[in-house]
Amino acid sequence: MRVFNGVDEVREAKGTRLGESEWVTVEQKHIDQFAEATGDHQWIHVDAAKAAEGPFGKTIAHGFLSLSLLPVLVKDVYSIEGVRMGINYGLNKVRFTAPVPVDSKVRGVVELVDVEDTKDGAVQLTTKVTVELEGSERPAVVAEWLTRQYV
Repeated sequence: MRVFNGVDEVREAKGTRLGESEWVTVEQKHIDQFAEATGDHQWIHVDAAKAAEGPFGKTIAHGFLSLSLLPVLVKDVYSIEGVRMGINYGLNKVRFTAPVPVDSKVRGVVELVDVEDTKDGAVQLTTKVTVELEGSERPAVVAEWLTRQYV
């Protein structure tokens, strides 16, 4: 884990690769819980028997489930000391480039693309997070994530 001592150290890291997370297994219980929370019960996610005969041979995670893993993946890559709070500000770009089959392992690779001051006194970070899929040449997700850090 990379630990920054304040936002000035973060500014110095602009344009660099911050690191990668540990591997996280996406289990059927996670997929089912996400389906329940979002109301997205499409068979490719929740019906193992039907999915076994489908295009992926087993159930796959929802794209938005894969995207929602960003906080758990990024929290082990870096932290910033000396900030009161950090908030999710949104996304610039998101692509779901490969399905995540049940019981697959994913990890996040984080690059710090930009660091900007905001009008409300925060520091906005733009990070490119690539969600790698173990054993796959293609990542599962590539996202440009915006967060704001308040000192």
